[in-house]
Amino acid sequence: MPEDLAIEENLTALSNIDVPQLIETYVLPWGINIVMALAIFVIGKIVVNLIVSFVKKLMTKGKVDGILINFIASIVKTILLLFVVIASLNQLGVNTTSLIALIGAAGLAIGLALQGTLQNLASGVMLIIFRPFDAGHFVEAAGVSGVIEEIGIFTTTMRTGDNREVIIPNGEIFGGTITNYSKRSTRRVDMVFGIGYDDDIKKAKEIMSRVLAEDDRILEDPAPLVAVAELADSSVNFNVRPWCATGEYWNVYFDTHEKIKLAFDAEGISIPYPQMDIHQDKAA
Repeated sequence: MPEDLAIEENLTALSNIDVPQLIETYVLPWGINIVMALAIFVIGKIVVNLIVSFVKKLMTKGKVDGILINFIASIVKTILLLFVVIASLNQLGVNTTSLIALIGAAGLAIGLALQGTLQNLASGVMLIIFRPFDAGHFVEAAGVSGVIEEIGIFTTTMRTGDNREVIIPNGEIFGGTITNYSKRSTRRVDMVFGIGYDDDIKKAKEIMSRVLAEDDRILEDPAPLVAVAELADSSVNFNVRPWCATGEYWNVYFDTHEKIKLAFDAEGISIPYPQMDIHQDKAA
């Protein structure tokens, strides 16, 4: 039978195989390569973890921000692990040259596709390094004013005065003007008060200076400024500019307006407001 003949031929071929030579020629070299590849991967991974740990300690001693430490550590670990994997594959006889070229091409394509994201990433790193503001600071950036809640790698979270949460891409913040109202320990409170032309300028100035002097939150150095700034259409306007601690800015601003208005009322100083006089001629 043909089937029996084929089976007999296969058995004969198997019996002619030199098993020791097969093991020596194929199995043993491949086994050694697999063991060496696994050893390279395991040892390489241990070395990578040691290097990453050393980099973290080095940056911690340099007082680098925690967010940036974790970010740089993750990048270093990924790159080093990539080299370990390539070395392991090379031990197995895989053509890693083509693999490296493929990874490079993929990285270029991903970089072009994520250009905006990479810009936000770079801006986030710069914000963390240079620290134009910290969490808790009141700033104005990218057209938004609010308190910094969190500085991330890609975005920054702010809380506005009416308790809205605003998430802004870091590229928009770092690429624009940043005004940090909390960076300095003191701030100047700029206010304008107007009195009527018939009122006593010196008396009004003394009243405003007294109100400022009675407020313990207002600093003596720099000294507060009370000066005539403008002779407007219907009022004589004073610039009132006291200094206070940054955290007291709005309290001083609101309280001073109220106190000066009450003091003017008590002393008979008028605060003019826009008005229109209409004169009607009687018909002849």
